[in-house]
Amino acid sequence: MAYTIYSVEDDENIAHLISVTLKKQGYNVFTFQDAASFEDQFSKNKPDLVLLDLMLPDKSGEEIIKEIRQDETNSDIDIIVVSAKSATLDKVESLDLGADDYIPKPFDILELSSRVNAHLRKKKKPTVISIGNVTLNLDKHNVQVNGQEIRLTNAEFNILTTLMQQADNAVSRDTILSELWGKDQAYESRTIDVHIKSLRQKLKSEGNHIATVYGYGYRYLK
Repeated sequence: MAYTIYSVEDDENIAHLISVTLKKQGYNVFTFQDAASFEDQFSKNKPDLVLLDLMLPDKSGEEIIKEIRQDETNSDIDIIVVSAKSATLDKVESLDLGADDYIPKPFDILELSSRVNAHLRKKKKPTVISIGNVTLNLDKHNVQVNGQEIRLTNAEFNILTTLMQQADNAVSRDTILSELWGKDQAYESRTIDVHIKSLRQKLKSEGNHIATVYGYGYRYLK
């Protein structure tokens, strides 16, 4: 499954350039122009990597780094600062606060893309995910319930993978659609509901782990 990147950048032109470039690399990219919208989404779904401008209209990037790193469950989220602050002191402070990398503006988009790729290559998502009596094996592309394999369509398997990889986090319909068919494809979100209904039936009692987050999406409960 594609990695998810949150780009926090208040300059629309730079944000667009970053988004277009990284989407071409196969990443799911979500852009935010202020800290408030970023933090709202972060509380619902956590990304694999954050590209963070330090000078935002409502909160400094340094504060955001502090808040992310105060929660130990966020330790596997990489933070790359992308900022016009180019003084050595700014770089050192950001890295000391918990940023993993620092790219000064103006930057070469190919270098930024290369840095992102380098960080995400180090991440290895588990190939086997077990929650309750459900075991999902990404390498073998199968799912077992109580040791018995069940047959899922590709769409059902990918939806279940997305939900189980982010267990206990709410996953939006837009995110699921993007994982299945790409961000630019036009599919109605109710298509997801049909797949979810089928998944719940096939998982039988374990289907109760898939909870509806009304008006937003779904959550797989541990």
